Amino acid sequence: MSRQDSCAGRKVLITGSSSGIGRATAELLLKRGAVVIGIARDHSKFTPVFDHYDPVPLDLSNLNESSSTLDVLARRHPDLDAVISNAGSGHFGQIEQFSARQIRDDIALNLTSHLLVARSFLPVMKRRGHGDLIIMGSEAALRGTRKGSVYCAAKFGLRGAAQALADECGHRNVRVTLVNPGFVRTPFFNNLNIEPQDTPGSALAAEDVAARLVEILDTPLGTIFDEINIAPPSPALKHKERTSS
Repeated sequence: MSRQDSCAGRKVLITGSSSGIGRATAELLLKRGAVVIGIARDHSKFTPVFDHYDPVPLDLSNLNESSSTLDVLARRHPDLDAVISNAGSGHFGQIEQFSARQIRDDIALNLTSHLLVARSFLPVMKRRGHGDLIIMGSEAALRGTRKGSVYCAAKFGLRGAAQALADECGHRNVRVTLVNPGFVRTPFFNNLNIEPQDTPGSALAAEDVAARLVEILDTPLGTIFDEINIAPPSPALKHKERTSS
């Protein structure tokens, strides 16, 4: 089987599939013939013309709804080959600028929802005797930075969870891989007052990260990736210009 068609017919579930890295990964897998189940809050931004794309509307920050829906999907897709747990968002500021609800909601989406995804779908792949769980971390999982206390807390926790799950699942032929990208030019920055600079090399393209994720899926399960850190050569951010009203 050639590398181009190695994904053909494989069933992959992606969270956060309507934009950014999730969208780029879904597009690449669909072009290569994979069956993609895409989870996102709003699918109006991404309507691919493939009959092997199954959009599932779901707000993963709503933990009660997410838990039951993910369990239903796990029962509906007992032949799942891989899961890419990618959904997330970021809010930054001094800790005293966050309300208790904002902290709860950010941790729910950036940490707890990933645990719920693993809880629902790892048993499916264990029963099959093979599978991939790719968890989207961040360089924020590697080093705490100012104004990033809530986001870093979630990503540090996610890194620990991924390490534990990898140790838990390796003997079951289920590979768990954490991917930690640096700055990526995506809608992640839309609601922030910062964004990557316009200079070459200041941020990764979502398509480049997607290509690395698919390379993991292309690699035989006998090869284990501890974790993968991806960074642009000259990472740099800028403050957005204020627009006059």
